[in-house]
Amino acid sequence: MKKTHLYHIVDVSPWPVSSSIGVLLITSGFVCYMHRVINGMFLVLLGLTILVLSLFVWWRDVIRESTYQGNHTLIVQRGLKIGFVLFICSEIVFFGGFFWAFFSF
Repeated sequence: MKKTHLYHIVDVSPWPVSSSIGVLLITSGFVCYMHRVINGMFLVLLGLTILVLSLFVWWRDVIRESTYQGNHTLIVQRGLKIGFVLFICSEIVFFGGFFWAFFSF
């Protein structure tokens, strides 16, 4: 397929769904463990394993897209940097507001 633009359109990926399943198993397993259900810790460990493996494979795919396939052009790299800076700024504002409300009340 010939690219007619400088932007990277992301392919469909199963890794967000598998990561979500891992996080769901971690949280539900932790709740089960706190309520002394027999296999609670097993669910936590299974969810942690699924999450770590999913994140490892997901980042492997991102690295493959950027280096070997060359999908991250200069415009895409600039957008990624701006997005990350905006994410950090939003976290600073969120936690600033959170602590301001906490100390104000």
